[in-house]
Amino acid sequence: MAANQTAIKPKRYKKRDYQAFLYLMPWILGMLILQIYPFLCSFYYSFTNYQVSSSPIWSGLDNYRYLFTKDTEFWNSVKVTVVYTLYTVPGKLVMALAVAVFLNRNIKGINLIRTLYYIPSLFGGSVAVSVLWKALFIDNGVINALLTGLSLPAIQFWGDPRYALKTICALEIWQFGSSMVMFLAALKQVPASLYEAASIDGAGKLQSFFRITLPQITPIIFFNLIMQTIQALQNFTSAFVITKGGPVKSTYVLGMKLYKEGFSYFKMGYASAISWAIFVMIVAVTMLLFRSSSVWVHYDDEGSF
Repeated sequence: MAANQTAIKPKRYKKRDYQAFLYLMPWILGMLILQIYPFLCSFYYSFTNYQVSSSPIWSGLDNYRYLFTKDTEFWNSVKVTVVYTLYTVPGKLVMALAVAVFLNRNIKGINLIRTLYYIPSLFGGSVAVSVLWKALFIDNGVINALLTGLSLPAIQFWGDPRYALKTICALEIWQFGSSMVMFLAALKQVPASLYEAASIDGAGKLQSFFRITLPQITPIIFFNLIMQTIQALQNFTSAFVITKGGPVKSTYVLGMKLYKEGFSYFKMGYASAISWAIFVMIVAVTMLLFRSSSVWVHYDDEGSF
């Protein structure tokens, strides 16, 4: 009986425990005030008619009903965001993996080359890079000057709906450095003995890449796929700075739609409903990717040749 009482005796915190809580307090307060509280508030506001200038008025599902059944601009933004994601995520991963394979070698100056390839990602999502990209692709910009110099017709990259979104996607694909670094780290962990065994069996470099390298680094591919998909579905900066969503809404991503409703029209309740629609979309896509990972992601340490 005494043993049971001792087992359920509440733990007494020591001085070191309180010191730890004190050190953690800034992070805990920041999480509660800057993340959890706004997160819960936006959920509440999504069910209200909130115009900023007046108090929120409960409206139930009206915001969601209008969003999904009457707001054609929202569905256009969904389409643009999905197309943007389908362009940028595979493009960035393929580019990052190709460069990582190229840099996974011991040659003179390789560390400098790796740094140069990573530099664009240091400015990822910045306004300055978006402004520079806009200047490169304007009608009388550097890119059109090169095209005309090669006797090719100039292209209205920002004025033609066929090219505007693709040009913005090119900006995002160009910033592949973070994924490249993780791929490079994963490539260095692939056992050299697997390549030696494959070489003895007569496998070429292409066969070794598809049957050894890719299966071995699928966990990192999966991680990069998740992170880049989430980032793409929340894109805002490049579309806002470069095209303002134009021409004819061809680059009007969901982030732009959310910004316009909340900070141009001050419909915070409706903007909160859009933010939760984006959140649900991200959760659904993430869950779908996790369900598919059991088919193609390999976590074992054995070779797959």
